[in-house]
Amino acid sequence: MGIDAIPDLIRSSLLDTLDTKPRILILTAGFGEGHNSAARNLGKALQDKAHVRICDPCELGNPRINEILKKGYRFIITHTPRIWQAIYQSTDRQDFSKPFALIQPTEDALGKMLQRVKPHLIICTYPLYPYQLKRLFQQHSRAPVVTVITDSMEINAAWSQAPSDHFIVTDNDTAGLLEKQGIARSKIQVTGFPVSPRFPLLNSLYSTDEIRPFRVLFFPTRRMPQIRKIMRAVLNVPGTEITLVLGRSFRPLYRKAREISKAYPGRVHLKGWTKKVPELLCSHHIVIGKAGGATVHESLAARCPMLVHHRVPGQEEGNIRLLEKYQAGHFTPTPEDIATCLKNFLENDGALWRQTKERLLAHSRPAGALDAADFVINLLDPPENKVWGLKKS
Repeated sequence: MGIDAIPDLIRSSLLDTLDTKPRILILTAGFGEGHNSAARNLGKALQDKAHVRICDPCELGNPRINEILKKGYRFIITHTPRIWQAIYQSTDRQDFSKPFALIQPTEDALGKMLQRVKPHLIICTYPLYPYQLKRLFQQHSRAPVVTVITDSMEINAAWSQAPSDHFIVTDNDTAGLLEKQGIARSKIQVTGFPVSPRFPLLNSLYSTDEIRPFRVLFFPTRRMPQIRKIMRAVLNVPGTEITLVLGRSFRPLYRKAREISKAYPGRVHLKGWTKKVPELLCSHHIVIGKAGGATVHESLAARCPMLVHHRVPGQEEGNIRLLEKYQAGHFTPTPEDIATCLKNFLENDGALWRQTKERLLAHSRPAGALDAADFVINLLDPPENKVWGLKKS
């Protein structure tokens, strides 16, 4: 008798028994692209080795309030970053181990997800969830919790005090900082930021490549006057071209960008939403962007030097310190700073740019997501005890 002849209920139970892949739940949040980027890339890296479910409990629990909070967050970090700095510093003193009413719907949604998925392991890319999981495990089956810290060298206590079994971090300096904050080194795994699994398959520009034209990749914020000033600063440096990625801000920013494009014919390339950020980073000489964890570590993965035109005080300052420690980029808050750095990179046939590219070879981690995925699978399926019947790739 074939399996198709078995009654549905029995067949479903039998298939579950035969299924050797673990169930992994990845929890993210929409407050900053780094959380979603890490979750998405980890999901791709794990998809052949596990049944992966990615969800945002904040969105599931109360979508209206979540949307209001996200819009407020984006407005504050763009237009009043000092206010965000005060909020960020206050969370260092917040006791997240105690439930509070505003986020109770989030916790309720997470509880329902645990009941539905019954995960063998949970990955958190947002620091709120481990605290909620600890409370929920009183009613639900416990699973190992792995927290992916998306910041570098500036770690809020919300991350380091999270009740997590393991922590995945971007670099050795961040690992050392967690140790100083009381986390055992055995619980910390350095994999690099979980950048796109496509990075190891791509060829970045070499230090010996031609620098004319000098291709500049620009990720703007919504501050429209600043966009025009930065574009002019770049294009007034002889020998440069600029690719502007407008992304979700295409409508409000396109007219201003088009104005500059007409003033510098043939030297401006405009793009809207794109899934080819890894390819763009690998094909450009330098990137200008915000100091978010995803962008900074994608630039490192592509070995593309970075100029930071905007930072959110607090968590993003550590990302800048990491760039400067690696001598892979600079904080350039004004268009004049950007123009000066570009001129320095181009002097003497690009000698400084070529040196920076060589230095990046020692700090690039293009396989961050793949290494993190292997670490996670080995937690469930250690080489000495193949519980799931999986083989480490």
